[in-house]
Amino acid sequence: MLDRLREAWPRAAFEIHAVKTKGDRLLSLPLPEIGGKGLFTQELENSLLGHEIDFAVHSLKDVPEELAPGLALRAVGPREDPRDALVSRSGRLLADLPLGAVIGTSSLRRAAQLRHWRSDLRVTPLRGNLATRLRKLETEGLDGIILAAAGLLRLGLAERATEYLPLSVCLPAAGQGALGVEYRADDAATFALLEAVGHRPTELAVTAERTLLSRLGGGCRRPIAALAVWEGETLRLRALAATEDGRLLARAEEMAAAPCPAEAAALGEKAAACIAGRGGAVLGLEGGKESI
Repeated sequence: MLDRLREAWPRAAFEIHAVKTKGDRLLSLPLPEIGGKGLFTQELENSLLGHEIDFAVHSLKDVPEELAPGLALRAVGPREDPRDALVSRSGRLLADLPLGAVIGTSSLRRAAQLRHWRSDLRVTPLRGNLATRLRKLETEGLDGIILAAAGLLRLGLAERATEYLPLSVCLPAAGQGALGVEYRADDAATFALLEAVGHRPTELAVTAERTLLSRLGGGCRRPIAALAVWEGETLRLRALAATEDGRLLARAEEMAAAPCPAEAAALGEKAAACIAGRGGAVLGLEGGKESI
Protein backbone atom coordinates (compact mmCIF):
# COMPACT_ATOMS: atom_id res chain seq x y z
CA MET A 1 0.00 0.00 0.00
CA LEU A 2 2.67 2.52 1.04
CA ASP A 3 4.82 1.57 -1.95
CA ARG A 4 1.91 2.29 -4.29
CA LEU A 5 1.34 5.70 -2.71
CA ARG A 6 5.02 6.63 -2.89
CA GLU A 7 5.17 5.55 -6.53
CA ALA A 8 2.11 7.65 -7.36
CA TRP A 9 3.25 10.65 -5.27
CA PRO A 10 7.09 10.60 -5.19
CA ARG A 11 7.33 14.08 -3.62
CA ALA A 12 4.91 13.36 -0.78
CA ALA A 13 6.06 12.26 2.68
CA PHE A 14 4.08 9.58 4.50
CA GLU A 15 4.31 8.79 8.21
CA ILE A 16 3.04 5.51 9.65
CA HIS A 17 1.16 5.42 12.96
CA ALA A 18 0.82 1.83 14.18
CA VAL A 19 -2.33 1.24 16.25
CA LYS A 20 -3.06 -1.96 18.18
CA THR A 21 -6.84 -2.17 18.36
CA LYS A 22 -9.09 -3.86 20.91
CA GLY A 23 -9.62 -6.64 18.42
CA ASP A 24 -5.88 -7.31 18.49
CA ARG A 25 -5.68 -7.18 22.30
CA LEU A 26 -8.80 -9.05 23.43
CA LEU A 27 -8.11 -12.59 22.25
CA SER A 28 -9.80 -14.71 24.90
CA LEU A 29 -13.38 -14.45 23.56
CA PRO A 30 -15.00 -14.84 20.13
CA LEU A 31 -15.57 -11.57 18.27
CA PRO A 32 -19.40 -11.78 18.31
CA GLU A 33 -19.32 -11.80 22.12
CA ILE A 34 -17.15 -8.71 22.51
CA GLY A 35 -18.34 -6.32 19.84
CA GLY A 36 -17.61 -7.82 16.44
CA LYS A 37 -15.62 -6.25 13.62
CA GLY A 38 -15.81 -2.76 15.12
CA LEU A 39 -13.13 -3.79 17.59
CA PHE A 40 -10.63 -3.65 14.72
CA THR A 41 -11.68 -0.21 13.51
CA GLN A 42 -13.06 1.91 16.37
CA GLU A 43 -9.77 3.33 17.62
CA LEU A 44 -8.64 4.08 14.08
CA GLU A 45 -11.93 5.81 13.32
CA ASN A 46 -11.57 7.90 16.48
CA SER A 47 -8.09 8.93 15.33
CA LEU A 48 -9.47 9.89 11.93
CA LEU A 49 -12.31 11.94 13.35
CA GLY A 50 -9.86 13.60 15.75
CA HIS A 51 -7.56 14.56 12.81
CA GLU A 52 -4.69 12.57 14.36
CA ILE A 53 -4.30 10.59 11.13
CA ASP A 54 -5.41 11.25 7.55
CA PHE A 55 -6.40 7.72 6.55
CA ALA A 56 -6.42 4.18 7.93
CA VAL A 57 -5.62 0.98 6.04
CA HIS A 58 -7.78 -2.06 6.76
CA SER A 59 -8.29 -5.57 5.55
CA LEU A 60 -11.73 -5.01 4.05
CA LYS A 61 -13.15 -8.22 5.51
CA ASP A 62 -12.62 -6.69 8.98
CA VAL A 63 -14.50 -3.45 8.29
CA PRO A 64 -18.12 -3.26 9.57
CA GLU A 65 -20.83 -2.69 7.00
CA GLU A 66 -21.70 0.69 8.56
CA LEU A 67 -18.92 3.26 8.96
CA ALA A 68 -18.85 6.00 11.57
CA PRO A 69 -20.63 9.18 10.35
CA GLY A 70 -18.32 11.45 8.37
CA LEU A 71 -16.04 8.65 7.14
CA ALA A 72 -15.76 7.00 3.73
CA LEU A 73 -14.10 3.86 2.40
CA ARG A 74 -12.50 2.78 -0.84
CA ALA A 75 -10.58 -0.24 -2.06
CA VAL A 76 -6.97 0.22 -3.10
CA GLY A 77 -4.79 -1.97 -5.24
CA PRO A 78 -5.69 -5.21 -7.00
CA ARG A 79 -7.21 -7.89 -4.81
CA GLU A 80 -5.01 -10.66 -3.45
CA ASP A 81 -6.20 -14.28 -3.57
CA PRO A 82 -9.57 -14.16 -1.72
CA ARG A 83 -9.74 -17.85 -0.81
CA ASP A 84 -9.34 -19.50 2.58
CA ALA A 85 -6.36 -21.76 3.14
CA LEU A 86 -5.86 -24.82 5.30
CA VAL A 87 -2.60 -25.21 7.19
CA SER A 88 -2.54 -28.75 8.55
CA ARG A 89 -0.01 -30.06 11.05
CA SER A 90 0.39 -33.37 9.21
CA GLY A 91 0.42 -31.92 5.71
CA ARG A 92 -2.84 -33.71 4.86
CA LEU A 93 -5.55 -32.11 2.77
CA LEU A 94 -8.88 -31.29 4.39
CA ALA A 95 -10.56 -34.33 2.83
CA ASP A 96 -7.81 -36.58 4.18
CA LEU A 97 -7.77 -35.42 7.81
CA PRO A 98 -8.78 -38.16 10.28
CA LEU A 99 -12.33 -38.56 11.59
CA GLY A 100 -13.01 -35.99 14.30
CA ALA A 101 -10.03 -33.81 13.34
CA VAL A 102 -9.75 -30.58 15.33
CA ILE A 103 -9.75 -27.39 13.23
CA GLY A 104 -8.98 -23.96 14.66
CA THR A 105 -10.95 -20.90 13.51
CA SER A 106 -13.02 -18.22 15.21
CA SER A 107 -14.93 -17.39 12.03
CA LEU A 108 -18.59 -18.45 12.17
CA ARG A 109 -18.57 -18.41 8.37
CA ARG A 110 -15.66 -20.82 8.07
CA ALA A 111 -16.91 -23.06 10.87
CA ALA A 112 -20.40 -23.42 9.39
CA GLN A 113 -19.11 -24.30 5.93
CA LEU A 114 -16.60 -26.79 7.29
CA ARG A 115 -19.31 -28.47 9.36
CA HIS A 116 -21.60 -28.58 6.33
CA TRP A 117 -18.94 -30.27 4.26
CA ARG A 118 -17.65 -32.59 7.01
CA SER A 119 -19.93 -32.88 10.02
CA ASP A 120 -17.35 -34.95 11.93
CA LEU A 121 -14.87 -32.06 12.20
CA ARG A 122 -14.45 -30.49 15.63
CA VAL A 123 -14.12 -26.73 15.21
CA THR A 124 -12.49 -24.85 18.07
CA PRO A 125 -12.04 -21.09 18.59
CA LEU A 126 -8.70 -19.66 17.49
CA ARG A 127 -7.78 -15.97 17.57
CA GLY A 128 -4.60 -13.93 17.37
CA ASN A 129 -2.41 -12.58 14.61
CA LEU A 130 -1.17 -14.89 11.89
CA ALA A 131 2.06 -15.79 13.68
CA THR A 132 0.16 -16.59 16.89
CA ARG A 133 -2.29 -18.86 15.10
CA LEU A 134 0.50 -20.69 13.28
CA ARG A 135 2.24 -21.24 16.61
CA LYS A 136 -0.96 -22.53 18.24
CA LEU A 137 -1.28 -25.10 15.47
CA GLU A 138 1.83 -26.75 16.92
CA THR A 139 1.16 -26.19 20.63
CA GLU A 140 -2.58 -26.70 21.16
CA GLY A 141 -3.25 -30.11 19.69
CA LEU A 142 -4.89 -28.86 16.50
CA ASP A 143 -4.97 -30.90 13.31
CA GLY A 144 -5.31 -27.79 11.18
CA ILE A 145 -6.21 -24.12 11.07
CA ILE A 146 -8.04 -22.05 8.46
CA LEU A 147 -6.55 -18.70 7.44
CA ALA A 148 -7.11 -16.13 4.72
CA ALA A 149 -4.79 -16.99 1.86
CA ALA A 150 -4.11 -13.28 1.38
CA GLY A 151 -2.48 -13.01 4.80
CA LEU A 152 -0.07 -15.85 4.07
CA LEU A 153 0.78 -14.45 0.64
CA ARG A 154 1.36 -10.88 1.84
CA LEU A 155 3.72 -12.07 4.57
CA GLY A 156 5.67 -14.35 2.24
CA LEU A 157 4.35 -17.52 3.90
CA ALA A 158 2.65 -19.12 0.91
CA GLU A 159 4.60 -22.33 1.52
CA ARG A 160 2.72 -22.83 4.81
CA ALA A 161 -0.58 -23.39 2.98
CA THR A 162 -1.39 -27.07 2.76
CA GLU A 163 -4.40 -26.42 0.55
CA TYR A 164 -6.34 -23.48 -0.88
CA LEU A 165 -9.95 -24.41 -0.17
CA PRO A 166 -12.24 -24.61 -3.22
CA LEU A 167 -15.08 -22.07 -3.30
CA SER A 168 -17.50 -24.99 -3.28
CA VAL A 169 -16.17 -25.94 0.16
CA CYS A 170 -15.54 -22.54 1.73
CA LEU A 171 -16.76 -19.30 0.18
CA PRO A 172 -14.78 -16.34 1.59
CA ALA A 173 -15.89 -13.34 3.62
CA ALA A 174 -17.07 -10.20 1.89
CA GLY A 175 -14.01 -8.11 1.07
CA GLN A 176 -11.52 -10.88 1.82
CA GLY A 177 -8.19 -10.37 0.07
CA ALA A 178 -8.83 -6.67 -0.55
CA LEU A 179 -7.29 -3.70 1.22
CA GLY A 180 -9.44 -0.70 2.00
CA VAL A 181 -8.62 2.82 3.09
CA GLU A 182 -10.92 4.73 5.42
CA TYR A 183 -10.71 8.53 5.37
CA ARG A 184 -12.71 11.62 6.27
CA ALA A 185 -15.38 12.06 3.63
CA ASP A 186 -14.82 15.85 3.42
CA ASP A 187 -11.02 15.57 3.07
CA ALA A 188 -10.53 16.41 -0.61
CA ALA A 189 -6.72 16.29 -0.42
CA THR A 190 -6.65 12.75 0.95
CA PHE A 191 -9.28 11.67 -1.57
CA ALA A 192 -7.00 12.93 -4.36
CA LEU A 193 -4.08 10.93 -2.94
CA LEU A 194 -6.14 7.75 -2.78
CA GLU A 195 -7.67 8.26 -6.20
CA ALA A 196 -4.27 7.48 -7.73
CA VAL A 197 -4.07 4.04 -6.11
CA GLY A 198 -7.73 3.05 -6.29
CA HIS A 199 -8.58 -0.12 -8.18
CA ARG A 200 -12.01 0.11 -9.77
CA PRO A 201 -12.54 -3.63 -10.51
CA THR A 202 -11.87 -4.46 -6.86
CA GLU A 203 -14.01 -1.56 -5.64
CA LEU A 204 -16.99 -2.71 -7.69
CA ALA A 205 -16.59 -6.31 -6.57
CA VAL A 206 -16.43 -5.47 -2.87
CA THR A 207 -19.31 -3.00 -3.26
CA ALA A 208 -21.51 -5.89 -4.35
CA GLU A 209 -20.26 -8.10 -1.52
CA ARG A 210 -20.55 -5.51 1.25
CA THR A 211 -24.01 -4.45 0.07
CA LEU A 212 -25.18 -8.04 0.40
CA LEU A 213 -23.65 -8.26 3.86
CA SER A 214 -25.35 -5.04 4.92
CA ARG A 215 -28.76 -6.14 3.62
CA LEU A 216 -28.53 -9.45 5.49
CA GLY A 217 -27.25 -7.81 8.67
CA GLY A 218 -24.08 -9.87 8.52
CA GLY A 219 -21.09 -8.55 10.41
CA CYS A 220 -19.45 -11.42 12.26
CA ARG A 221 -22.66 -12.52 14.00
CA ARG A 222 -23.99 -14.71 11.20
CA PRO A 223 -22.27 -17.19 8.89
CA ILE A 224 -22.47 -15.19 5.65
CA ALA A 225 -20.07 -15.39 2.72
CA ALA A 226 -19.81 -13.48 -0.56
CA LEU A 227 -17.39 -13.28 -3.46
CA ALA A 228 -17.76 -11.25 -6.65
CA VAL A 229 -15.45 -12.25 -9.51
CA TRP A 230 -14.94 -10.60 -12.89
CA GLU A 231 -15.52 -12.80 -15.93
CA GLY A 232 -14.58 -10.51 -18.78
CA GLU A 233 -16.92 -7.51 -18.50
CA THR A 234 -19.38 -9.38 -16.28
CA LEU A 235 -19.35 -9.37 -12.48
CA ARG A 236 -20.49 -12.67 -10.98
CA LEU A 237 -21.54 -12.65 -7.31
CA ARG A 238 -21.78 -15.87 -5.32
CA ALA A 239 -23.07 -15.76 -1.78
CA LEU A 240 -24.42 -17.93 1.00
CA ALA A 241 -25.81 -17.78 4.50
CA ALA A 242 -25.85 -20.71 6.90
CA THR A 243 -26.92 -21.92 10.28
CA GLU A 244 -24.02 -22.02 12.76
CA ASP A 245 -24.08 -25.81 12.85
CA GLY A 246 -23.73 -25.87 9.06
CA ARG A 247 -26.72 -28.13 8.54
CA LEU A 248 -28.59 -25.62 6.40
CA LEU A 249 -27.21 -23.33 3.71
CA ALA A 250 -28.97 -20.84 1.46
CA ARG A 251 -27.04 -19.95 -1.70
CA ALA A 252 -27.44 -17.31 -4.38
CA GLU A 253 -25.65 -16.42 -7.61
CA GLU A 254 -26.27 -13.26 -9.62
CA MET A 255 -24.50 -11.53 -12.49
CA ALA A 256 -24.29 -7.99 -13.89
CA ALA A 257 -22.66 -6.77 -17.11
CA ALA A 258 -20.02 -4.01 -16.68
CA PRO A 259 -21.68 -2.48 -13.61
CA CYS A 260 -21.16 1.00 -12.24
CA PRO A 261 -21.11 1.43 -8.42
CA ALA A 262 -24.90 1.73 -8.20
CA GLU A 263 -25.36 -1.39 -10.32
CA ALA A 264 -22.78 -3.30 -8.24
CA ALA A 265 -24.75 -2.38 -5.14
CA ALA A 266 -27.96 -3.51 -6.84
CA LEU A 267 -26.26 -6.83 -7.60
CA GLY A 268 -25.58 -7.30 -3.89
CA GLU A 269 -29.16 -6.38 -3.02
CA LYS A 270 -30.54 -8.87 -5.54
CA ALA A 271 -28.41 -11.71 -4.16
CA ALA A 272 -29.38 -10.81 -0.59
CA ALA A 273 -33.07 -10.90 -1.49
CA CYS A 274 -32.58 -14.30 -3.10
CA ILE A 275 -30.92 -15.71 0.03
CA ALA A 276 -33.54 -14.23 2.34
CA GLY A 277 -36.32 -15.66 0.17
CA ARG A 278 -34.82 -19.13 0.10
CA GLY A 279 -33.89 -19.57 3.72
CA GLY A 280 -34.57 -16.43 5.69
CA ALA A 281 -36.78 -17.84 8.43
CA VAL A 282 -34.45 -20.75 9.12
CA LEU A 283 -31.43 -18.44 9.18
CA GLY A 284 -33.08 -15.73 11.27
CA LEU A 285 -33.44 -13.37 8.32
CA GLU A 286 -36.58 -11.41 7.60
CA GLY A 287 -39.00 -12.39 4.88
CA GLY A 288 -37.78 -15.95 4.42
CA LYS A 289 -39.52 -19.22 3.86
CA GLU A 290 -39.35 -22.21 6.20
CA SER A 291 -37.04 -24.29 4.01
CA ILE A 292 -33.92 -23.95 1.92
